[in-house]
Parts: sequence; C-alpha cells; structure tokens
Amino acid sequence: MAAISARLLDLLARGRRVAALTGAGMSAESGVPTFRSAGGFWENESLEDLATPRGFARDPRRVWAWYDERRRQISACAPNAGHLALARFGRDRPGFRLITQNVDGLHASAGSAGVILLHGDLFRVRCTKEGTSREDRRVPLPEIPPRCACGAMLRPDVVWFGEVLPEGAMREATEAARRSEVFLSIGTSAVVYPAAALPEVAKRSGAYLVEINVEETPLSPLADEVILGPAAQVLPDLLGT
Repeated sequence: MAAISARLLDLLARGRRVAALTGAGMSAESGVPTFRSAGGFWENESLEDLATPRGFARDPRRVWAWYDERRRQISACAPNAGHLALARFGRDRPGFRLITQNVDGLHASAGSAGVILLHGDLFRVRCTKEGTSREDRRVPLPEIPPRCACGAMLRPDVVWFGEVLPEGAMREATEAARRSEVFLSIGTSAVVYPAAALPEVAKRSGAYLVEINVEETPLSPLADEVILGPAAQVLPDLLGT
C-alpha cells in the first residue's frame, strides 16, 4: 500500500467538508463482483438484454431472474473494513457527504446515513405504473416478475443504461463536490459519466483531490494524491477509525 502523506492526514483532521465517491472497487473485498472485470456480473451477458428499458420491456422475466440472482449473491456479502471506516468517520463529521455508484446497499448496512445513491439500490423496487418505490429485501423474490399492490409490474430501482441519473441525487452530489475541502475518489474506474465528473468538479472548486484505488485510472493525473491499495486496507488508516 502506498504511503499516506502527513498533509492529507492533517487536512482530514481539520477539514469540516469532506466528500467521498465510491465505485465497484469499494465492495470488491466484500465479495461483490465488479461489473466489468473477468468473472464480473456482465461476463457472458448482454447489457442490452438485461440492463436497459428496452430489454426489460422485451423480456421482464429474464431480467428479473438475473437480478434476483444478483440480489442473492450480494445478500450473502457483508460490509468490509472500508465501509465501516467511512461509516464511523461520517458519524464524527456532520459535514461529511458519501456518494456512491454502487447499488449493493453495503454502505447503509455498515451504518452510513444519508448516502447519495447515484445509480439506485438493488434492494428497492419501483412500480412501472405509479413510479413509487420501496425496499424489498426478500431473497429470493416469491414471484418473478414481482408486482405492485396496484397490479402493475415492478422493476429494479436501479439506473439502467440509457437512463438519466436521479436529478435530485446528482444535484446533491454535485453540490457536495463543489463545497468539499477534501474529495476522496475510492474504487471507481473514473470512466462512467456523469459520476466521473464529480472529482473534476471538486478539483475545480479548490478541493484537495485524493484517489484511492488498486491501480491508476484516467483520474490519476488530476489527483493531488494517489494512494494505491485496496480501500479496506487504506481507509481505516487514512480516516483514523
């Protein structure tokens, strides 16, 4: 693991406004497969068939069977030391904002409150008629595809390819990035926009930008500090938790 600078530790100790963006690498050590790596969720699967509104309209049963299996896999995973470190840090820092691209719910399971969910939550379902959403953690689901009390079909409450991010969540995340004094980009590939723009927003607004990842990304040249290592190892030392 790369060394952590004294400057960064001082900034985190003094800074009131810290924001963090987490991606798939954050949960990899909890056993959650990343979506694009070998052995990941999308290996040998078609994004068009499983993660687009058109694919859902064409074969909702197939889409739900795939998501039900993903829910089963993730429900067996527990928050790792990185998730727990962020949760403890957030409890001590009311100005801390946690933003995630992940849909696995592990930040909430670790105890983080007020997480900004850019891509939704795999354990929430949304009515295709009324637009209302609710939590449903049953694994497996008793009915595929599941249905709302109104009789309409439910869909996973996640952002599919070709859909826009929730307006409120993106607005809140952008404001958190803009106001941050320190911005941590953790376990994200830095290639999926518009989420990948948040570290750039923070940097332009004067934040000290830190990347934490197992390898360098397109964000690395922009970062003030790059810490190479798994989040579960880096974060407890970095955040003093």
